[in-house]
Amino acid sequence: MSERNGERIPGSPRPTEESTVQTALSAQRKAPRADALRNRERIVTAASEMFTEFGPDVPLDEIARRAGVGNATVYRNFPDRDALVREVVCSVMDRTSEAAELALAQTGDAFGALERFVHAAADERITALCPMIQGSFDQYHPDLVAARERIVQLVEQLMDRARSAGQLRGDVSVGDLMVAVAQLSRPPAGTACLTLDGFVHRTLQLFLDGLRAPARSVLPGVALTTEDLRQT
Repeated sequence: MSERNGERIPGSPRPTEESTVQTALSAQRKAPRADALRNRERIVTAASEMFTEFGPDVPLDEIARRAGVGNATVYRNFPDRDALVREVVCSVMDRTSEAAELALAQTGDAFGALERFVHAAADERITALCPMIQGSFDQYHPDLVAARERIVQLVEQLMDRARSAGQLRGDVSVGDLMVAVAQLSRPPAGTACLTLDGFVHRTLQLFLDGLRAPARSVLPGVALTTEDLRQT
């Protein structure tokens, strides 16, 4: 006899203690424990920091040491380096998208919202992760594609709003913006990424001032599309 609204239904089998235990164990397997989730978050945070500081080839053992977990915990969550790199890149992209959503939710100065997003994206060190998505890394993994498309859609909305307000010049696109942010917030060769922060935002603001309407010059070439970016 099963139950409905706290009452057993006649004719249904009575649950045994063994079946109850098995159901509880099954639920535990489906829902990761809180400590397991915290370990995973620590690994991703440590990996992001060390990839930014030392590049994508930093030993996984060092990442485990900084995260305060054992090597087995790293490999249990991420079976290989590509899986960990993908998770780090997607987590940075997700936080960048959240910054864009926050900017879109703010009322008032549309260009100011775009400015805040650009500076927030630089703070996420999104361009420091560029070397990690080269070589054998699967740039077309569904998780990465979804995260990238989400950012593009949100930035397009930010730019459209600023353009409709007459604050953004009309001859720039999402591709132009993202390439400029990538180039201007990436440290020059031989320069430590973490020591460049004081200059990045100054340079980005100079670039942002150049995006304001009315435009003071005609840009050569055509606006860079996101499809152009994928093919480069």
